[in-house]
Amino acid sequence: MDANSAVALDALVLGGGISGLLSARELAAAGHRVTVLEAGHEWGGCVGSHVVAGLTLDSGAESFATRSDAVAALADELGLSGKIVQPRPGGAWVQLPDGPRELPKTGVLGIPANPWDPEVRRSLGLVGSLRASLDRILPASIGAAADVVSVAALVKARMGGRVLERLVAPVVGGVHSADPALLDVDMVAPGLRDGLRRHGSLAAAVAAQRRNSAGPAKAGSAVAGLESGMHTLVSALVSDLRARGVTLLPGTRAVSVARTSEGWRVGAAGKTYDAGLLAVAVDGPAAVGLLEAAVPAIAGKKPAAGPDVQLVTLVLDKPDLDRRPRGTGILVAPQTPGVRAKALTHATGKWDWLAEAAGPGRHVLRLSYGRVDGRGSAPAALDTDDELLAASLADASALLGVAISRQDVVDWDVVRWPGSLPFAAVGHRARVAAIREACSAAGGLAVVGGWVAGNGLAAVVSDTLKQIRKLSA
Repeated sequence: MDANSAVALDALVLGGGISGLLSARELAAAGHRVTVLEAGHEWGGCVGSHVVAGLTLDSGAESFATRSDAVAALADELGLSGKIVQPRPGGAWVQLPDGPRELPKTGVLGIPANPWDPEVRRSLGLVGSLRASLDRILPASIGAAADVVSVAALVKARMGGRVLERLVAPVVGGVHSADPALLDVDMVAPGLRDGLRRHGSLAAAVAAQRRNSAGPAKAGSAVAGLESGMHTLVSALVSDLRARGVTLLPGTRAVSVARTSEGWRVGAAGKTYDAGLLAVAVDGPAAVGLLEAAVPAIAGKKPAAGPDVQLVTLVLDKPDLDRRPRGTGILVAPQTPGVRAKALTHATGKWDWLAEAAGPGRHVLRLSYGRVDGRGSAPAALDTDDELLAASLADASALLGVAISRQDVVDWDVVRWPGSLPFAAVGHRARVAAIREACSAAGGLAVVGGWVAGNGLAAVVSDTLKQIRKLSA
């Protein structure tokens, strides 16, 4: 289609995940006529849903961090504030090579604010707690001086290998699906190194973040959810956009982006769209691939794809799980033998609304597979759904200490998220900053999403609002 027959718009959004939908909402609120192009046929990206045993469950994100009020404020604006719920008390556990332990009241990525907390000492042992205590007397420059540092390098330098292996690696693996040696600490824990410089130790920096957020609560409890599931946030966003007159076009993949004298021209599904403002809300590799011809300064800066993640959901008739043997769930240390999962969430043990919906003796477990190891590669994959089911039954039995067999399964499902988690590798922050600077200089362009904001709904919502308000100002 030539330029004379292009669809003319004020603003165009590429990608219908949370960041794309939120971008469209902000642009519409600023008075722009907005169209959203989404390659798939579902809205919300990693905040999705599926039906298992008649229960509508989250197929992706099932909670949000409460150390920021960004998600809660959005839920309030969408009329969902009364649906915000807290997980049941009890906290999470960690599976170590020598057995399960209750995960300590840590704070940031499993890093303890107090190495002598009884729960921390049980995980680290006397020698481990003694080594972690050296953090208090080390110069603040250790771990804070370098321009870029990995999570593993920071923790090992300040607190030693046992904190890294027994506390941090399970948490980072469960949240980010990667070895902490690969991740830029400034991307996955913003402000932590600034706190180290300000307070003089890593433990003090963690304690300060705890004071400024949820306080000393059980591990795994610094989150909240929505009654009936996080996917209800997407439904509310879509309804809001339609009420604002935003055009939503599923099944419409953007294939080209070009700069014009008046803005941006996007080719998608045999049509051309012209817009003065463009928000690119797709994953990092796709975003750079689309934009590098129009913004040559970002050529060669394509980030690595995130790890492939598989989520196995089991609905069980298993009254033995009524006692919630591992609280809300359990994270798995990478060196734990015989367990393939990186995390297990006992969803009916975590959320009262789901336990009520499931009914007496019926339980929902979700096991997560897939992480990148310290060499930057993924362990051998479980390729088929049947292989994942078999692994999940074995892993759930080992992690929960309750024998679970195929006969206990009422229904099950596998959801695959290829490359869905943003992979904040060492150096990623600088690369993102350079990409954003180039896009800002091009004018009328913003890039948003987890790959630039950091992992988690709170980070994505906060960053998207900031970037789109700058774009539409």
